[in-house]
Amino acid sequence: MASLKFENVYIKDSFTVAGPLESEGQIRKFDLNMDDYYYGEKTFIDAEIKMQKVVIDNLLYRNKLGKQIDLIIGGDLSNQLTITNFAVKNFAIPFFGVYSACASFAESLIIASNFIESNVLKNAIALTSSHNLNAERQFRFPIEYGAPRANTTTFTATGAVGAILTNEKENIKIESATIGKIEDYEQKDATHMGAVMSPAAVSVLIEHLQDLKRNVDYYDVVLTGDLGEIGTAIFKEFLKINHGIKIKNHMDAGCEIFLKSQEVYSGSSGPVTLPLVLFNKILKNKKFKKILIIATGSLHSKDTTNQKKTIPSIAHAVSLEVLS
Repeated sequence: MASLKFENVYIKDSFTVAGPLESEGQIRKFDLNMDDYYYGEKTFIDAEIKMQKVVIDNLLYRNKLGKQIDLIIGGDLSNQLTITNFAVKNFAIPFFGVYSACASFAESLIIASNFIESNVLKNAIALTSSHNLNAERQFRFPIEYGAPRANTTTFTATGAVGAILTNEKENIKIESATIGKIEDYEQKDATHMGAVMSPAAVSVLIEHLQDLKRNVDYYDVVLTGDLGEIGTAIFKEFLKINHGIKIKNHMDAGCEIFLKSQEVYSGSSGPVTLPLVLFNKILKNKKFKKILIIATGSLHSKDTTNQKKTIPSIAHAVSLEVLS
C-alpha cells in the first residue's frame, strides 16, 4: 500500500516568491514579487539561491521559530541540487535534499509529514524553487539561442516556495498522501512534458482513490502539478478511457500561472508551479475544503535525452483539509 494517513500534521505558514513574468500572470499577488531575473545578483544561479534564502528567512522571522526548525527538506532542478545546497548552508539546520523533478515539493511534504507524525520532529520546512533561465539551459536550450519551440512545450516558472509543517494544530491539515510509482510510456520528446507526466498523474490518483476507498468527487478540487493545457487534455482522456472517470473537479497548476497573451506555449512547468498556485489561489478560495494535490515530475536529464532514451516520470499525491 503506497498511501499513508496522518493525524497530527499541519501547515503552519508558507512564503512564496514569484518571478517577473509570473507576477504579470493570472495570480499576480504573491508574498514577494521579483522585478527582474537577476534579483540583484550577478548570475541567475545566485538569484535562485537568494530566492530560497529569502523564503527561509521570512518563514523563520514571521513565526519566531529560529532554531526550533528541526529539519529542512527540499530540492530544485539544478545539477546535484546546487541551488538548495547553497541556500540551506547559510542556516544551521539539518537538511535532506530530495529530487523528483517537478514533484519534489510534494515529496518533501510527504517525508516531513512522516517525521512529524511519528513524533521524531515538531517543525520542518519543505522548500523548492526553479528559475526559467537556469532550468531551460539545463533541460532544453539556453534562452540566448532563440531556438524555436513546439506548441507542446511548457515554460519553466521562476519562483521559490517554502512551507512550515508542524505537529501543532493549525487551519490546514495534511490528511494523507500517496507515494507514486515511476511510469514510462516510452515518450522521448523533452518538449512534451504533458505527454510524459500525465500517465504518472493518473497512476497515483487511481492508487490514492483505491487505497483510501474514495471516489474522485470526495475532493473539492484535484490540483495537478504542471501538465499544461495539452497534458491536461491527455490526463482527462486517459482517466476516462482507461478508468471510466470523467473528472469535473480538476485544475492544473500549469494552466493557472500565466495568461495566454504571454505566449508561454502549453503553460507553466517547474517544481514551484504547483505550490505557487496552491498557496496563492487554491487555499485562498474558501469553497475548497478538501484538496488533493498531485505533483508531477519528468525524470530525464540532458544526457539521457541526447542518447534518445525514453523519459520516465513520477507523481506524488498529498491530501489537504482546510479545517475552518
